[in-house]
Amino acid sequence: MEGAVTRMGPALAGVKVLDLTQFEAGPSCTETLAWLGADVIKVEEPKRGDQGRGASTDVPGLDSYYFLLLNANKRSVTCNLKDERGRANFRRMLEQADVVIENFAPGVIERLGFGYEEVREINPRIIYAQIKGFAPDGPYGQYLSFDMIAQATGGAMSTTGEVAGRPLRPGPTIGDTGAGLHTAIGILAALVQRGTTGRGQHVEVAMQEAVINFARISYARQAVTGEPCERVGNQSTLGASAPSEAYPCKGGGPNDYCYVYTSRAGNAHWQRLLSVIEREDLQDDPRFATPWERVKYRELIDSMLSDWTRQRTKTEVMRSMEEAGVPAGAVFDTKELSEDQHLRRRGAFVTVDHPTRGSFTLPGWPVKMSDTEVAVTAAPLLGQHNESVYGEWLGYSPEQVSELREQGAI
Repeated sequence: MEGAVTRMGPALAGVKVLDLTQFEAGPSCTETLAWLGADVIKVEEPKRGDQGRGASTDVPGLDSYYFLLLNANKRSVTCNLKDERGRANFRRMLEQADVVIENFAPGVIERLGFGYEEVREINPRIIYAQIKGFAPDGPYGQYLSFDMIAQATGGAMSTTGEVAGRPLRPGPTIGDTGAGLHTAIGILAALVQRGTTGRGQHVEVAMQEAVINFARISYARQAVTGEPCERVGNQSTLGASAPSEAYPCKGGGPNDYCYVYTSRAGNAHWQRLLSVIEREDLQDDPRFATPWERVKYRELIDSMLSDWTRQRTKTEVMRSMEEAGVPAGAVFDTKELSEDQHLRRRGAFVTVDHPTRGSFTLPGWPVKMSDTEVAVTAAPLLGQHNESVYGEWLGYSPEQVSELREQGAI
């Protein structure tokens, strides 16, 4: 039928990814590729695997929930890259791979003999991706990094916290998962470009620089004042909006708040808000005539609005404001979100059956595509797919896989 879409599987069906990542930044990238349909083979050290399996576990001997959240939809094989037989098998897999990605500490992958130049010789079409804390050629290139280090050195902490308070690390792990998502974008672009050039390329993301990119609007503030962007609590970074705050609501719990914001682009939101709280008498008040004027009376506005929100639940405040055309968002906690039935139906949260942990609910992939849908599967056990992957990729029989395991190669 003319115009009909031929469904050939998910977007990245047939893309083969060798995943040498650990902890969060790298696994976030490869999990994204897996959710888009790529065959992601998690290549792990035989005895302990990804350090995230055990480093955060609440039950010794079981993979941590941290690991389960970051490694859905992947297959796991063990491969000893310090053993020549293991390295030989990995070289053969590289010949077939579309993508290889690693986020070891600086210098580790090169010492193993699989730096970019070596891998490019094996497979010129491969997309070789690396995530490091800092740019390798910079003054911090040999330094170690985790999410909080990236958030500190990338500017996120300097702009997060109360006015005159100490720097705070934002809750979302933008240094880790943020770097992973930036890397996934680079890999996808490189795959598209390879379709034209026939060549692979090197994709590199520094966690520090990924955080800088997330904080772009802070540099608009700096351009206005000529000074470093300061901490402003819950206020707009540009300091040009009021109200712009999380207001206490009925219930008094730690998250019984609703964020209410009126745009700095004009007065329409403010006028609507006054109608919602039944203070139309202030609509012509010169103190609130423009967004910039309102900022001068922020404390008065916050007090007035807090008196109103305290009489209502956070969802009531959100509903009243939004139905009147005023941006507002209840502060939902993780339990409220994970138990929200609409979000469950959307696939924002999915429940999987894990071989040792049993039923487990995790956030799903938020990007919806009309022609790609991949069911979420549980993170793999260490080496769970040795037989199937080595059989498919290298033609090994179960007996040969067993022999490699006994020899310590996998």
